[in-house]
Amino acid sequence: MLNYFPQYFTKRAIYLYLLSMVAVMVLFNAFILPTTYIILGFIEAVGFFYFANLQTIRWGQTAEKSFLRHIFFLALVLRIIYVVFNYFFMIYETGIPFEHAAADVLFYDSAARLGADQIAAGNYRLYDFFGVPLSDSGEVTYLSYVYAIFGKSIMFARLLKALWSALTCVLIYKLAKRNFGEQVARMATLFCVFMPNLIYYTGTHLKETEMTFLMVLFVERLDDLLRNRKFKILNMLVPVLVVAVLFTYRTAVGITAIMSFFTTLVFSTKRVMNFGRRMILIVWVASVVVFFWGGQIQMEVEGLWEGRLTNQSVSMQDRATMKGGNKFVENLSAAVFVPLIFVIPFPTVVNIEMQHFQMMINGGNFVKNLMAFFVLLALYHLVKTGKWRDYTLIGSFMLFYLIIIAFSKFAAVERFHLPIIPFFMTFAAYGVSLITNKTKKYYNIYIVLLFVAIIGWSWFKLGGRGLI
Repeated sequence: MLNYFPQYFTKRAIYLYLLSMVAVMVLFNAFILPTTYIILGFIEAVGFFYFANLQTIRWGQTAEKSFLRHIFFLALVLRIIYVVFNYFFMIYETGIPFEHAAADVLFYDSAARLGADQIAAGNYRLYDFFGVPLSDSGEVTYLSYVYAIFGKSIMFARLLKALWSALTCVLIYKLAKRNFGEQVARMATLFCVFMPNLIYYTGTHLKETEMTFLMVLFVERLDDLLRNRKFKILNMLVPVLVVAVLFTYRTAVGITAIMSFFTTLVFSTKRVMNFGRRMILIVWVASVVVFFWGGQIQMEVEGLWEGRLTNQSVSMQDRATMKGGNKFVENLSAAVFVPLIFVIPFPTVVNIEMQHFQMMINGGNFVKNLMAFFVLLALYHLVKTGKWRDYTLIGSFMLFYLIIIAFSKFAAVERFHLPIIPFFMTFAAYGVSLITNKTKKYYNIYIVLLFVAIIGWSWFKLGGRGLI
């Protein structure tokens, strides 16, 4: 098994990105990306593949403590550098330290400022004060306390995000090591360290960084509870508390956590947990669900379920008819998104008005597109060999979340894919470890298909808006 990311794959990935950019510029020369976004995309894509190869070789055989210390500080420094850069870059771009069309971001900041004032006045019932849905109350509450304790500093709040993101990398190491072994864990961790999308969100006021940290914390702590020979009742409280918090960030995430928990209890093998522990946990989880079910959580879950068939189609129609919208998206549905859910969204490498973020993160989306090959290879191997039941928790968590997203109006929105990226990279690392000379040819076929998809996506974006 491979214990590093070979140049054979990283070089071809870099060449593919560069070739795709050149091809799009030639074919759609009137819609070339702004120079700034071309540079940023190049740094994202080339930087990831270059350093993923270099670092997986360099840190493959070092002592565990040395590796963890290195990757934590490396992840933290990279994210701090980006936080500072993005703060001033956004001021240069928009006049304020927030990105273009920052509706959600401005809401979180303004709500947190009011929340901090309420805390200073002795009013700690922030949920009543904000009047927001339960599924959006977690971040504004968290940010209110950050502002109240440390001052209303945008920069400090984002530096905390850099810390949560760096800790996410450490948690992924622990989770991946328990499931796939030391070498896969190191690759997965380094993939997360350099993943542009995970870095990007530390420079915003969106809730994705904190939510991703909580999701990984839930899966890592639950996996430890299931696999650890020393079974402690107190350890059962952590996953439950984290799930409760996840419902305040996004209803779909809380549902995913509960569904993956039950799936693991039912399908995991004896190597993961014995019969006695399984029964204890089933009773425990059922009791907790009954206890929490009702009230606002039940209403939001039922609302999500009732809107599963209409939300997506209505949203696509709105996007097709809005000013500057894409008429082609009206024909998109879960039937299209489900088969592509591991790969999408494709990078935006043409200049589309009001899609600054998509253009800025084009290199990061390309990385996800490319790494999907190794994820699919890993999943295929687990199903073919019948080993999937040994990885039910991490696998079901990723799959349930992606399925829910595929049937939602956010199926092709990169932001909603972000929380699953750490698990995605873990399976990608496992897929890399499985590569043989026989499977290399499929990689070459895949990059050809990806090249065609990027060209097609660029045409789709322009053609649907009547620009070509």
